[in-house]
Amino acid sequence: MYFTIQSNIAIAIICLLGFIFIHQGRSVGLPWQIIKFVGTISITLTGVVFCFVLAPALNTAWNIQNILTHVVVPVMSIMDFFVVSSTFNIAKKYVLYVIIPPILYAIYAGIGYVKGWEFADGYNYPYFFLNWGSEAGAFGFSDELPFMGTAWWILALFMFLIVIGYIYLLIVDRIKKKK
Repeated sequence: MYFTIQSNIAIAIICLLGFIFIHQGRSVGLPWQIIKFVGTISITLTGVVFCFVLAPALNTAWNIQNILTHVVVPVMSIMDFFVVSSTFNIAKKYVLYVIIPPILYAIYAGIGYVKGWEFADGYNYPYFFLNWGSEAGAFGFSDELPFMGTAWWILALFMFLIVIGYIYLLIVDRIKKKK
């Protein structure tokens, strides 16, 4: 039910497919390159949000499961992306695709909130910043978590994704120029 698990599963499937393509001597096409790019940005979001938003707010954040799913997998996925991306031809226009998984997740979490799904014991939202019923609501601000409304969090995360997407593509271009 969490973006963390979904992004970890997605990147595992993407990497497995890439391994199969390479093992079979097949070249990967633009659709796979874009999916790999989007998956890498999603797992980057998982790592960044955990390390800089969730972990500071949680008392029990630094356990082995969290370290593996929120730090190790994102770091390894980012490294893998830059290793295999030197052959990619992803145009900058595809950077907006990086917001698709988080948009779908925000819709999913919003439906869960409205329907009263239990993401964790007593919580009908997956992350404190997706709590539409917090003191900050959708567009407000507060002195306690989540500090700003859910809509602001979503907008800020989307802007972060687009910036990171552009940065990754700039790095890929630099890597290709050095070869």
